[in-house]
Amino acid sequence: MSGQEKVRVSVVIYGKQYTITGTESPDHMKDVAGIVDEKMREINSINPNLNTETLAVLTAVNSIHEYMKLQEEYERILQELNRIKE
Repeated sequence: MSGQEKVRVSVVIYGKQYTITGTESPDHMKDVAGIVDEKMREINSINPNLNTETLAVLTAVNSIHEYMKLQEEYERILQELNRIKE
């Protein structure tokens, strides 16, 4: 599949159906939606009184936090590899 080809995929996140569009494979987009659904349910299990909007925002905040931690770890590993190469 070319990187420019738009694909539409129907997914269910937290009990609601969405159509998402992207240039990744349908399986990739379904996997992303599945992870979002899983994270929302995880946060909801900790605090079941949250409304969907707050739950979605907290899911986004937690996801970006995890992304930033992974990015920091990636940079640390790259620096270590560069140090070893020298």
